[in-house]
Amino acid sequence: MLFLFCALSYTLTAIAAKNYYDVLQVPKGASDEQIKRAYRKLALKYHPDKNQGNEEANKKFAEINNAYEVLSDSEKRNIYDRYGEEGLKQHAATGGGKGGGMGMNINDIFSNLFGGGSAEEEEKIAKGDDVIVELDATLEDLYMGGSLKVWREKNVIKPAPGKRDCNCRTEVYHRQIGPGMFQQMSEQVCEKCQNVKFEREGYFVTVDIEKGMQDGQEVLFYEDGEPEIDGEPGDLKFRIRTAPHDVFRREGNDLHTTVTITLVQALVGFEKRLKHLDDHLMEIGSKGITRPKEVRKFKGEGMPLHFSTKKGDLYVTFEVLFPTSLSEDQKKKIKEILG
Repeated sequence: MLFLFCALSYTLTAIAAKNYYDVLQVPKGASDEQIKRAYRKLALKYHPDKNQGNEEANKKFAEINNAYEVLSDSEKRNIYDRYGEEGLKQHAATGGGKGGGMGMNINDIFSNLFGGGSAEEEEKIAKGDDVIVELDATLEDLYMGGSLKVWREKNVIKPAPGKRDCNCRTEVYHRQIGPGMFQQMSEQVCEKCQNVKFEREGYFVTVDIEKGMQDGQEVLFYEDGEPEIDGEPGDLKFRIRTAPHDVFRREGNDLHTTVTITLVQALVGFEKRLKHLDDHLMEIGSKGITRPKEVRKFKGEGMPLHFSTKKGDLYVTFEVLFPTSLSEDQKKKIKEILG
C-alpha cells in the first residue's frame, strides 16, 4: 500500500507532460463510461503493486490518475477542454472544485480499480472483436526505441437509407386480470434509429516501440478494433515479435553473436571490433589463445530491460577457421614450433 500512497502524493504536485486524453488513450469526445473503462485498464496495468521498484511505471500510474481525476469530473473537464491546464490551476487557486484543489480521493481510486458496481454493467454492453496484429520489430528499434507506420484497414459505421430498430430493451409492466389480481408481463421495446452500413477504410497507424520490449508484449489502441452496431468497438493490439537479425540473436535480455577468426589469430591473439546495434564499436580482441567454440561474456552489452536503465549481457562465440590443407614444409615448421 505504500506504493499507492507514494503514487498519489506524486499526482498532487506533478504536471502531466501529455494531453490527458492521450494519457488515457481515448478521443476527446469520449463518453464518461469510455473514460472510466480506459482508466481502469491502464491503472491496473501500471499499478505499483504489480510494478514494485519500477519508477517509470509508478510515474505512469500517477499520470493516469491525474488525467482521470480531471476527465471524470464534468466541471474540471469542461475547464480543461476550454482553457487547458492553466485554467485548472487558476480554478484550483480560486478555491474551485472538490476541496478547492486537485486532490484525489483514495476511496474513489479503490472503487474504480476494484469494482464499484460497474463490472456487471460492462459485461452487458455488446463489444466488437479485438484485432491482434503480429508486428515484427527490428533489434535496432527494440534496443534504442523507435516507431513503425502500419497500414490499417477496418470497417467503419456509416449512415444508410432507412430506419432500424435500436436500443432494444425488455420492459416489465403489470396487467390487472381481476379484483386485486395482477399479472406481470414483459415486452421488448425498441427505438427507431438511422440505418447504418459498414464501409472499409484505411489509414496509417504509428506504433511506438519502447526500448527493451519483449516478444508477446502488446501496444494497445483502445477501441480501434472492429466496430459493433449499438455497442462498443473492440481494441486494436499490436503484438511485438523480434525480427531476425543478420548479426545478433536475442534470448530474453541477452544477445548472442558468432565471430570467425583465423587459426593464427586463435593462437597468437588478435585485435577486433564489433559494431553494436547503436553503431558503437566494441573491442572483442584477445591477447591469449582462443579455443574453438569459446564463448566470452560482455557484461551490460545486451538488450536494455523494459522500463529500466539496466541491460543484459552479450555472448560472443568464436569460430576458428582452420586451413583446408598444409604443405610438407608448413607441417614441418608447425611440428618444430608446437612439437
